[in-house]
Amino acid sequence: MKGLIDQLKVASHGHKSKLWRRIASDLQKPTRQRRVVNLSRINRSTKEDETIIVPGKVLGAGILDHKLTIAALAFSSSAIDKIKSTNGTVLSIADLMKEDPKGKRIRIIG
Repeated sequence: MKGLIDQLKVASHGHKSKLWRRIASDLQKPTRQRRVVNLSRINRSTKEDETIIVPGKVLGAGILDHKLTIAALAFSSSAIDKIKSTNGTVLSIADLMKEDPKGKRIRIIG
């Protein structure tokens, strides 16, 4: 976890991206304050082909009816199955940071 937070801080300074700095500060909070988001909430607040990031865990409660790219610290197994059934993409936060270092067009949910 500490390594990921350090990578996020380096990326925020190197690419002048406020997104990675915000994610790093959210991940530094105590475990009890981390976000837990259900797929039903993600489904209500997103559109087709969006990229979102959850600085916490994604749970599989609810239905996802459109394709998304979702990055999070952790996923439940049912959430992974439901995301992949809509041809969506499941990424770790580090993978998303490598894929889009400037953090453009990424929304934080949670």
